[in-house]
Amino acid sequence: MSVDEERIDEVVLALLWLTLHDGRRAWKGFDWAVLGRLHAKGLIADPVGRAKSVVLTDQVLRRSEALFQTLFTRSD
Repeated sequence: MSVDEERIDEVVLALLWLTLHDGRRAWKGFDWAVLGRLHAKGLIADPVGRAKSVVLTDQVLRRSEALFQTLFTRSD
């Protein structure tokens, strides 16, 4: 089985939007490899550290919200 890491990264970005608090911080309770890839892509602040959350830029906030809506909402 081949894993699509890009798709996993998108799902985690969407879920980061779900866990937003304080405007642009999101809980970092996801797989460290995924968070590392997102950081390497410049999408989140460095996840390594004592903080329990990461900071998202304005651009990533918009992208993560759009991904969340695409992946997890339905039109009623």
